[in-house]
Amino acid sequence: MQLIRILFFNLAVAFGALVPATAPPPAAASPLKQLSIVQDDHTLITDPAGTLATLRILGDQVVKVTVHWQSIAPNPNSAKRPRGFHAASPAAYPRRNWAMYDQIVRDAHADGIQVYFNLSGGAPAWAEGSRQPGRQNSHPGWEPSPGEFEAFVHAFGARYSGSYRPPGSSSPLPRVSFWSVWNEPNFGYSLSPQGVPGNVSVENSPRLYRGLIDAAWAGLQQTGHGRDTFLFGELGPIGGTSGSTWDEFQAMAPLVFLRALYCVDSRYRQLRGYAAASRGCPTTAAGSRRFRGQNPVLFRASGVADHLWMRWYPPNQLWAGPGSSVLSTVGQLVSALDRLQRAYGSGTRLPVYDTEFGYVTDPPNNSPLRQSGAPPTHYPSPTTAAYWLNWAEYMSWKNSRIGSFDNYLLRDPPPFSRSYEAWASGLLGWQQGVPKATYSAWRLPLYLPVTSARVGQSLEVWGCIRPAAYALHDTGLAQTADIQFAPAGSSSFTTVQQVTVSSTSNCYFDVRLSFTSSGTVRVAYTYPTSDRLLPAGYTAYSRPVAITLG
Repeated sequence: MQLIRILFFNLAVAFGALVPATAPPPAAASPLKQLSIVQDDHTLITDPAGTLATLRILGDQVVKVTVHWQSIAPNPNSAKRPRGFHAASPAAYPRRNWAMYDQIVRDAHADGIQVYFNLSGGAPAWAEGSRQPGRQNSHPGWEPSPGEFEAFVHAFGARYSGSYRPPGSSSPLPRVSFWSVWNEPNFGYSLSPQGVPGNVSVENSPRLYRGLIDAAWAGLQQTGHGRDTFLFGELGPIGGTSGSTWDEFQAMAPLVFLRALYCVDSRYRQLRGYAAASRGCPTTAAGSRRFRGQNPVLFRASGVADHLWMRWYPPNQLWAGPGSSVLSTVGQLVSALDRLQRAYGSGTRLPVYDTEFGYVTDPPNNSPLRQSGAPPTHYPSPTTAAYWLNWAEYMSWKNSRIGSFDNYLLRDPPPFSRSYEAWASGLLGWQQGVPKATYSAWRLPLYLPVTSARVGQSLEVWGCIRPAAYALHDTGLAQTADIQFAPAGSSSFTTVQQVTVSSTSNCYFDVRLSFTSSGTVRVAYTYPTSDRLLPAGYTAYSRPVAITLG
C-alpha cells in the first residue's frame, strides 16, 4: 500500500497537482477535545439497536435521550397522588415504563456509546401546581413540585447507578453518568408560568427552575452520581428581553433567564428588597453569602447546556436579538456566565455545551421561509447545510469554552408530522433513510477557512475523523485518514497527507498544506474492522471542498 501511495504521489507531482516535493510526516490530531452528540428520541425509541448502530458508524460519542417525567410516573393524568407510592424507589414505577430506557442503556453500553439523559417535564398531574388555566394537566410544565421531582430523579439515579438489577434480570443495568435537567425552561410551553402571577413584569420561571435543578442535584448526589457530568440550562436560544412582560407561556431570552436564575439585575448586581423577594432570591447581603452553598448547581455543575441553533442562517450571521445565545453570539453567553460567577466571588468558568444544533434543509422542506421585513426565501440545500455544519463545528472547536457539538436529528421526521416543517434537520432523509449531504459532513467534517490563495501559499485544512475512536478502541491501533486532492478538471484523487488519531476522546486534526493548482480537497477514511452495517475495508469520504489558486 505504501508503494502505491508513493507512486501516486510522484505521478501527482509530475502533473503539478500537489505541492510537496517530499511527503510530510503524518500530522497528529489537535489536543483540544469536543464531545459529539446526536439526539433523535423518536428514531431511537422506535429502533434502539439500529439507531445506535448507525451512530457508532458515524462515530458519535454521546446519544442524548429526553426522559419525560410523566411517561415514567404512575397515574400521570390523575390529580391525586398514588396511595403508598414510594417515588424514590425504581421498583415503585410500572416496569413497562422503564423498558425502552433500559433497552437503550444496554444497547448503547454494548456499542460503547455514552447515554446522556435529559430529565425533563412535563410533570404528572399530581405533581403540578393547582392554579393553572384550564383543566389540571393541560399544561404539564405548570409549577412542578421540586420535592416530587427530587424523588423521581433519585429513582432514576438509583436505577442507572451501575448496580441496580431489575427483577428477573441476570445482570445489573449499565451505569449512566451524563445528565441535564428539563428542556428549554425559558420557554413557556416547557415551564410555566414564565411570569409571576399578578405581576407579569417579574420573571418567575427562573425561580421554578432553580428549585428543579437543586432537587435533581440532590437526587443524583444521593445515588452515587456526585462525580458525573451534570448540566443545567438546556436553554432555548431566543426570547423576550429586559423590559418585556411575562405571561404564562412566553419565551424568555436566555440571558434574562440566567440573570434572574442567579438573582442579579441587568448590571449583574445582587438583587435586594422586593426585586429579590418577588423572584425567590435573598433580600439581604447575609442571604446572598449563603446563596452559593444553597444553590450548588449554579457554581459546581459541569457546564451550561444551550441550544445554539443558527436555524437557516450561516453560522457567523448575527440574526438573533439582545440576550440571545446562538452560536454567533455565544461570546455574550460566556461573558454573562463569568459575570454571574463574579457577582458571588466565584472564579468558576463554566463551559457551554451545545446540546441542540442542526440545519433544516430544502429538500425535503420546500415550504417558503418567511422572515420579517424580507421576501420569502427557502431553507438551505443539503449541500449548503453540509458546508455550514462543518463551518459551525470549526467555530465551535476553536472556542475553548464550548464542550460539545450536536446534531438534532439523525433522521428527518415524516412529512405528515407536526414537527416536519420545523425539524427536517436530520442526517438521513425520512423515506428509506437515504443519507443527505449532511451525513457525510457529520461523519468526516472538513473545513477550509480560506479556499482562495496564491500558488505556493499554504491553506489551513481542518477536520475530524469521527468514526476513528471506535476503531481505535476495537483494534488498539491509531487510526489514519488521507487528505486527498484532485486538480481542476480531474476526478482522480491522490493523497496529499495522512492525519492520525491516537485518542478515543479526540477526532480532530488541523494542518496547513500548499497546493500548486486549483482543484478539490476531500478526506478519505477506511474502516479497519467490520460492523453491523459496514464491512471491513469500507472507505468513507468527506464532502468535497473546492480551492482556487491564482
